[in-house]
Amino acid sequence: MKFLALGDTADIAASCHFLDVNGTGIVLDAGTDPRRDGPDSLPKFDWVRDRAESYVDHAIITHAHHDHMGSLPVLVEEFPHVMAHMTDATRKLLDFLLPASARLQKKRFEKNETPHEPLFTEDALDFLSHVYLTHELQSDFDLTGVQGRGDLTGRFYSAGHILGSVGVELRFEEDNEERRLFYTSDTNLEPQSIIPGGEYPSTADVLILETTLGADEESEQTSRPEELERFRETLSRVIDRDGTALIPVFVMGRAQEMLAMLQRLKDEGSIPADVPIYTAGSLRAIAGIYDDTRKTTPRLDEDFEVYSVDQERVPYSSEAKADVLDGPGIMVVSSGMMFEPTLSNILARRIVENERDAVLIVGHAVEGTPARRLQEAAAEGPGAPVMLADGHGPQPLYCTVERFRFSGHSHRRELLKIVDHLSPETVLLVHGESEAQEWMQNAIEEQHPQIDVQRPGWGELIEL
Repeated sequence: MKFLALGDTADIAASCHFLDVNGTGIVLDAGTDPRRDGPDSLPKFDWVRDRAESYVDHAIITHAHHDHMGSLPVLVEEFPHVMAHMTDATRKLLDFLLPASARLQKKRFEKNETPHEPLFTEDALDFLSHVYLTHELQSDFDLTGVQGRGDLTGRFYSAGHILGSVGVELRFEEDNEERRLFYTSDTNLEPQSIIPGGEYPSTADVLILETTLGADEESEQTSRPEELERFRETLSRVIDRDGTALIPVFVMGRAQEMLAMLQRLKDEGSIPADVPIYTAGSLRAIAGIYDDTRKTTPRLDEDFEVYSVDQERVPYSSEAKADVLDGPGIMVVSSGMMFEPTLSNILARRIVENERDAVLIVGHAVEGTPARRLQEAAAEGPGAPVMLADGHGPQPLYCTVERFRFSGHSHRRELLKIVDHLSPETVLLVHGESEAQEWMQNAIEEQHPQIDVQRPGWGELIEL
């Protein structure tokens, strides 16, 4: 079996891994790097032929975050006979999110915001649905390639990350013995506000493990109830002083989980029921998909509807934005990393100098992103300069900035529990910064010296 990282494995970027299993070519996820533009954001699909001397028969799309599925149209163009496997919920999300991505790329190119033409167009996506195959959780499906020298079977397990998210088990024979590989993708053992915790097979010979929170010591020292209490107290203080609480979120997953949490806080009286919650853009459309699938996907409460949370639209005009920012109010908007020129970045630049207001970061912020720079400036103290957007200059920071660990990822001790549970012979560490992977490698080797732990380099061909 060959493994080749097509996306940068030592970063939280474009997730994409290639496997050649007895002549069958499998791509695990096909993401784009949200910090890069145009072709630079893509995995290196040409390496499949050039380095692995292989081909792609099938793609597994584990969930609908762009860093895991945003380059799927390019993959299909590169390998026209590929079939893409996912859950039905992920398919519904891709049918909405990929056309939206095509329109945004076209708009940015036409406005000279990028020198790069769109990676794909809406018209090109019309064909894409013909390569989608959907599967139920814990049901076997065939992945054997045209030139496969033996059967290859896949099975999905709920990942507990976002709607429709899965880890995938691959089963095949090698030297007349059954072998099992499990790819966690983004995974979460613990329940969130809407989605229950993930599920896993009983064993694996090879484990491909995400490491997003591997360097985050504090996340393992806090519990979700403790974080919820701290969030409740902070939000109440902001509302009491007539401030605006900006909550930057990923439009897919974190947004819906936070809306459910805010509704719970209103229902229990922790925040006034009449405090407006503002949302914008595709959050509302994705809420509809969450609600439409609530009876057919893992849920903590299948009767809860995201659309039932009372929401107002963030006004479009600058003057109207200024009016609602007078507060009190709560703004749940994208992006979670606060990239320029997303709405969370625009709004943050308006409120960072106002001590009544707050930016409440509810997920992991990658190093170098505006969200991480905001956290670092807050650690320096009131008035510290922060640069949120190029060309706008540094601003003194006076608003409240706090991070809450409501991530859809397992912390590092929970990731070690997955290793304990599956007891693999080999672990490949991916999708995390170098410091995170280093901690995970040391911890696994200390607790399980018999396990071969590897950190595949970007473009490194590994024989397993």
